[in-house]
Amino acid sequence: MAQRAADGLGTQLRRLLELLDGDLETLYREQHAFYVPRYTPVMKALAAGEPKTIKDIASRSSISHSAASQTIAKMVSLGLVELGVEGDRRYRTVHLSPQGRELLPWLERRWRATESAADALDQELSFPLSRLLAEAISSLETTPFKDRIAARDRWQGEDNK
Repeated sequence: MAQRAADGLGTQLRRLLELLDGDLETLYREQHAFYVPRYTPVMKALAAGEPKTIKDIASRSSISHSAASQTIAKMVSLGLVELGVEGDRRYRTVHLSPQGRELLPWLERRWRATESAADALDQELSFPLSRLLAEAISSLETTPFKDRIAARDRWQGEDNK
């Protein structure tokens, strides 16, 4: 599907994510029908050392606590990770299950290939997508999009009265 001039920023970003994650999911599912890209931030966090709390995984992965918790619940149901408790039982911890540990070498190869493909994509573009995304995220963390919209709405509202 070609991009149309009228497509807004959100539509373009969803299409980009569809093109990236859709193909990645297809590759994952060819060998492991249960695995989807959404699990990767959790698996990468655990591959770097375990156990981790859900808060640690969310923080390390730049995803919300809620998203991490929901993803981990699904991964528990699939047998990829297991939950435990830390010390005084105040913190639930996440660690790889035997199935998750067995899957890790295959995933690490996929991650290296994905990173290499992303680097190649960056080389094809007039400006590296990875750098642009990092800048956009940083700017939006400084001034949220809702604040930017509200500022423009107030300014344009004067003309529409």
